[in-house]
Formats: sequence, C-alpha cells, structure tokens
Amino acid sequence: MRVLLVNKFNFLKGGADKYFLDLAELLQAKKIKVAKFAMRHPNNLPDKYSRFWPSGINFDRFAHHKIFKYFSHIFWNFEAARQFAKMIKEFQPDIIHINNIYHHLSPSILPVAKRYHVPVVMHLHDYKLISPNYKLFSRGVIDESAKGGHWWRTVVRRGTKNSYFKSLVAATEMWWHHSVLKVYEKNIDLFIAPSQFMKDKMVEWGIDADKIVVLYHFVDTKKFQPNFNLGDYLLYFGRLDEEKGVDNLLKAMVKVRGNMKLKIVGSGGEYKNLKELAKKLGVDKRVEFLGPKYDQELKEIIRRAYLVVIPSRWYEVFGLVNLEAASLGKFVIASNIGGIPEAVQSRHSALLFNHDSSDDLATKINWSLDNPRAVSDGAKEAREFVEKSFSPDQHFAGLMKIYEKLLASHKN
Repeated sequence: MRVLLVNKFNFLKGGADKYFLDLAELLQAKKIKVAKFAMRHPNNLPDKYSRFWPSGINFDRFAHHKIFKYFSHIFWNFEAARQFAKMIKEFQPDIIHINNIYHHLSPSILPVAKRYHVPVVMHLHDYKLISPNYKLFSRGVIDESAKGGHWWRTVVRRGTKNSYFKSLVAATEMWWHHSVLKVYEKNIDLFIAPSQFMKDKMVEWGIDADKIVVLYHFVDTKKFQPNFNLGDYLLYFGRLDEEKGVDNLLKAMVKVRGNMKLKIVGSGGEYKNLKELAKKLGVDKRVEFLGPKYDQELKEIIRRAYLVVIPSRWYEVFGLVNLEAASLGKFVIASNIGGIPEAVQSRHSALLFNHDSSDDLATKINWSLDNPRAVSDGAKEAREFVEKSFSPDQHFAGLMKIYEKLLASHKN
C-alpha cells in the first residue's frame, strides 16, 4: 500500500504536526510505502519529495505588500494544487491522508485528489471544519454561535484573535469553502475524529455521521520511561492561551494547602497576563514559569513532578496530554470537558474536575496531596491503561481497516 500523508508543516510545531510525523514513522515501520506533502519551510525535516512542495508563508509576520499572497493561501492556493498534481503523478498513492492544511496549503488540493481518483481521508485535529477560529471558543467562553452556517456571527463577536478584520476574513473563508464550494463535503471520502466527543460535535453541526469514524491517537510507551516517585511540584505543560484555563489553575493555587509549588511549561499569548495574575493573587513565590521545553528535557520535568494538571476550559479534541503524562508515570487532574474523559480509565487513574471551577480544582489537588499512596497507585494504573488501550499496534490496525474500507468502496 502507498500512502501520501499531507500536512502544512514537516516539523514539530503543534499537535497535528506531531501526529503527522509519528504516523509517518509508524507506517514506515509497518512496511507501508509513505510519502509526505507539505509547504516549504526553513524548519522542515529533510525529505526526498520536498522538490514538489509549494512555497510557504508566515502569517505571524504580517506584511502589507504580501496581502494577496496571504489571501491566496487562505482561500485557494493554486501553486499547492499544481504541485500536488505533480506529487500524485510521481508517487502514485493508493490513499491520501490529509491532516492540517488550512490557511497554507488550503483545500485547493482536494479536487486534485478527486481528479486522479485517489480516496481521501481527513484527520480532524481541531474544529476548523465548523469553527472559523478552530476552537469553538472565543473571548473566554465556548462559542457555538456560527452553528447552522451563520459564520458572520463570529465577526460581531470578534471571534478570531479578538479582531473584526481577522474574524471577517475567517468567516468569509468558511462561507466560500463550505457554503459556496462545499469543497470538503464533495472531496473528502471519510473523516477521522480522535474522540467520540468530536464526532458527536461534528454530527451536531450537520456533518454526516456515516462519513466520520473514531480512531484514538496512540502513544508509544516504549519511548516513555515512567517514574512513579512523587516529586515536589505540580506541573502544567502546554500552550499558554486563554482556552487552556491556566488562570483557573493559578486561582486554585491560592487554596492549595502546604508549600507545594507549581511549575508552568510553555509559551503563548497569555504568558504576561498569567505572570501578572500570579503576582496579583499572591502565589508568584510558589509558581515558576519555565518557558517552552521540548523532547527529553520536557519529559524529565514531567517525570519529576508530583502530578500533572490539565485545566482546559474549551472542548479539547482528545486527552493526549493525559496519555503522555501517564506514560511517564504521572497522575493527572484534568477538566471534565471535550474528549478528555475518553483518555481516562477510572477515577483511580485520574481525577476530573468542573472546568469552570477553581474551587473544585483546588479540592482535587488538596485530596491528591493528602493521599500520596492513591496518587502513586493511580499513576501506575494509568500507565497500564495507556499500554493496553492506546498502543501503536492498535492504532495501526484501526487505520488499516479504514484504508482498506476506502479502497474497497473506490473499486465498486
């Protein structure tokens, strides 16, 4: 079988990119022929097919003289479509597996796959298919105001980066791709949702349930050496953005008994605000902001923690952070929202709290500090759960069933 994996980045930038890279490695280890298609970027990993990749663009560094290029990448990237056709002719894939293409490659590549009669499966790593800003979250709360194709409501709410202009661009993009062209509806054969919650939410918004299959992410626990010893600090690691709820964690620290410290790993738009909030709450002496950490350094910080806290207040697509923390031997306290509960086996392997309540979070943390034996035992149970339920072999078997089903349907 020959699989063409598509993602806008060929380096580790976010969760979608991690899955893309991990999946390529997994498929290759299982003797599947794999090629990758991405945009050109200075941080990309070397790849023998990179000569086919279209030029990249950096939306983080806005330049007025590039405004046409920005719009072409967002709405319809003709260069990406041309290069994708060349890539398909060169590699001759049996399956095309789309990951994150929004705002860079654009859906312009999808009709190309249809033209060459190659079945296409798309992995849903966020809510961009139904939410102009990817998150179903804006200005501090869950935002489903655009349901029913009412994309313009998000403009009034400044739902994209708190900007009328950026919200207008995002809403226009949704209208063009979904209401006018229906490009995803016409050209995607099957969607993969990483949680049942996400599938249910997509169906609630009008996507055909028969076109969505649930397949959980995987963790290769062989790459995670657990440490079940209890460290002397609580830990949060991840993006420092509003939807991640780190402010609730800081508020909970006010009510956490004893001298237990909190370490925060990551960067994002709320970094400065969170540091100021910690000082305002009087917990700044107990909170340490470490900035972004990666790879083995991050794993070691996790392994030395007492437990990991995941205080999200948005519909997390799936609790992958839960699984990674558990793989490293750490107990988790997490919000009871989105796909997170599906990554938890029982109340013994993790504690879930009301995502809007810093009081409930503080209560769960204090219980954990009072019951170290239960925390240690729960971490061991959580690690066993990950090994049993989210292995690479299980993921590969599930993915092969999806691929084979698509191939069979295309032959009929």
